[in-house]
Amino acid sequence: MKKFKTESQRLLDLVINSIYTNREIFLRELISNASDAIDKLCFLSLTNTDLKVKRDSLAIRLSADEKARTLTVSDNGVGMSAEELELNLGTIAHSGSLEFMRNAVAGSEDGAGQDDAGQAGAGKTGSGQADTGKADIDIIGQFGVGFYAAFMVAKKVRVVSRAAGSSEAFAWESDGKSGYTIKAAERESAGTDVILHLKDDAEDEDYSTYLREYTLRNLVTRYSNYVRFPIQMEVTKHRPLPKAEDAAEDAPLEYEDVCELETLNSITPIWKKGKSEVSDADYDEFYKSQFHDFEAPVRRLAIHAEGTLSYDALLFVPGRAPYDFYSRDYKGGLALYTSNVLIMEKCEELIPDCFAFVRGVVDSADL
Repeated sequence: MKKFKTESQRLLDLVINSIYTNREIFLRELISNASDAIDKLCFLSLTNTDLKVKRDSLAIRLSADEKARTLTVSDNGVGMSAEELELNLGTIAHSGSLEFMRNAVAGSEDGAGQDDAGQAGAGKTGSGQADTGKADIDIIGQFGVGFYAAFMVAKKVRVVSRAAGSSEAFAWESDGKSGYTIKAAERESAGTDVILHLKDDAEDEDYSTYLREYTLRNLVTRYSNYVRFPIQMEVTKHRPLPKAEDAAEDAPLEYEDVCELETLNSITPIWKKGKSEVSDADYDEFYKSQFHDFEAPVRRLAIHAEGTLSYDALLFVPGRAPYDFYSRDYKGGLALYTSNVLIMEKCEELIPDCFAFVRGVVDSADL
């Protein structure tokens, strides 16, 4: 077993216990990593004809096993070799995504295309800038620490990965304390499985909730609803059984439980769509559902800004003041997204106090 250096152990402890105070965001980080890995594969396939990518099959998969107490986040993206597992997961605060982006931009500017430094790291890729001569890639996670949020809920993490174009797979495994191991493993195709062995429940800690369907669905909808690739999970649905031919008309229906693979996220946010694609009714419905108001807004403002700081914003003036607007506990602010991933639900710095009643979202890859 390879040991973390003393400094690395201290840094890892800080990452797990200090940087992230809300443990449920671990899923957002892992989904962003998976999306990032798929985006990298798509980017590399533009210049590497050996990489055969079926765009309609690209997806992120969530799997929960309550008996084994494991939660798995899988992707069919670029994957990692043993060396990349060592570099990206064994070196805390090294961002493979940031390095990938730098290489992509350098290759674009030099006209030499993309090199083979395809590494999965922390973050979510999005659309780049057009007609700038730079690579069409934009990464949110540039600090290399998001993956370690998994240890807030997991006592052990196992990462099984197979790099695109390789026939070999490797497994990185760690308890987040003593060190990590990297060994040969098996995986049918390119991509990565992040397997979390959840901590045992305590009197005041219910880690089992992250194995439940409704919890996972809610976390995806809240933080990763607009990730650009489908986030899929087997869900249980209750379906009525057909009545027997001789059954009475008023006979009660019988139901069966059926497991189906379902896409949990909406993928395309309304603020990224063109005005011709969205009706006033669509905007009103988004406002009511997003901000829990039964009245339509009296004014709407959509902004698409490009320049030194590029961002999309969708703002609403409510038809009436929030019920707690004049209370001391009222907190204004706009929802802050970065590359379609929710970072803060109420960012007060985005709007002055005199407009605290305004509701809306701001999405920027430059923040």
